[in-house]
Amino acid sequence: MGRRLSYVMLSLVMLMAFMLPMQTEVSASYEPTVETVILVDAESGRILYEQNVDQPLPPASMTKMMSEYLILEAVNAGEISWDQEVPISDFLASFSHNRALSNVPLRVDGEYNVEELYESVAIYSANASTMALAKLISGSYGAFVESMNEKGLELGLGTLMRDAGSDYGLDNLEEISEEGLGSFQFVNSTGLPNRLLEGEHPEGTGEEEDNYMSARAAASLSYYLVNDFPEVLEVAGIPHKVFREDTADAIDMPNWNNMIPGTENSHLDYEYVDGLKTGYTEAAGFTFTGTGEKDGQRLISVVMGADSIEHRFQETQRVLEWGFDTFYEGEIYEAGYTPEGYETLSVSKGEEEEVGIESTDSVHRLIQDGDEENYRYEIEMNEDLLDEEGAIEAPVEAGTVVGQMVIQFDGEERYIHDEMDRTTEVDLITTGDVERSGWFTLMLQSIGDFFSNVWTSVTETVRGWL
Repeated sequence: MGRRLSYVMLSLVMLMAFMLPMQTEVSASYEPTVETVILVDAESGRILYEQNVDQPLPPASMTKMMSEYLILEAVNAGEISWDQEVPISDFLASFSHNRALSNVPLRVDGEYNVEELYESVAIYSANASTMALAKLISGSYGAFVESMNEKGLELGLGTLMRDAGSDYGLDNLEEISEEGLGSFQFVNSTGLPNRLLEGEHPEGTGEEEDNYMSARAAASLSYYLVNDFPEVLEVAGIPHKVFREDTADAIDMPNWNNMIPGTENSHLDYEYVDGLKTGYTEAAGFTFTGTGEKDGQRLISVVMGADSIEHRFQETQRVLEWGFDTFYEGEIYEAGYTPEGYETLSVSKGEEEEVGIESTDSVHRLIQDGDEENYRYEIEMNEDLLDEEGAIEAPVEAGTVVGQMVIQFDGEERYIHDEMDRTTEVDLITTGDVERSGWFTLMLQSIGDFFSNVWTSVTETVRGWL
């Protein structure tokens, strides 16, 4: 009897375990297998996950994201054009044939325009092409590097490492990095260490120096690159292209981002990824700034120091999947929402004594599961429109902005830099028209108000006698 009861109990336990929903790896908390990783919401700049994000590290060719930013900025400003010819120096022609580095072959007597060299940079990470475009835009490699660092400060990537190191008497970038000082420092447009540039390192930089970016700086840079120039993804998402097709210099340009569907390594495909920039040097290891969009939600990830090509992409997929499954774009308040306690607004001198108010727009935020109840709002009325009694004077037109609904989050939210606005404001408007009362009605109201005030004064005086 005892054995039979035990068997029945065991069967029930097994049945209940089968019926309960299984917890998958995706729904579990994310545990990185690299030392440095960050995940960011591409719309707000909110950090969804971070580990070791402020340590400046060699980013390798992720450096080219800043070069791409400046190229796209110059094109959009009309400083250069896509069909403009780009001169190729003897050095660049020679350097471009170094197949130990990522390059497309260039010739001094060749005719290359900005667009095709930019594509070789964005798809194939072509180093000589990057340098040719840098010189075209700024006149010299050194001037372009200065622009890179200035733009980094302008975008809020953090503090320049040389500036941070100078406070401690340090000038060597490697030593400054080891001390964890500063956020970034660009010394060339490619991401290669200067020693590989065959003596053509930019003026103002050392022959043995390398580029540096923290993961937070890289995420910030990609955030602005994607938002300021969304067209960057049109080229970054091309899986394969032939440079100088149908010429003697034709060369295949497979996208180094193997997560893009259609590349040679299909086992690494991740259908939601459409960018952004890979990198590898001996000092940096395998790095990758990835971005992907799923159901209208775009995320940006940075993985640094992976130990293989596959590792950096697998880690990127893990953190992106975790982000897509843990956070969702939700509607906090719908358009036309009426705030509690502010359903109506008093109207003075009107044919009606009150008018309804509502919000103009819906409020959407990236929400983590379980945080839905942590959102609240405060109401800020436009005091310039209201009298001492808090009423608006007629006539009132529908759609008049009478205040704001300020949405706040009672929880921890981190952003790629502190200056980012963490609140959302939505206008509150009147929902109908209220005509002004005629002169006779206003006169009667005035008389009524007079006697009401007299009665109030008499009542208060009598109370004072008692």
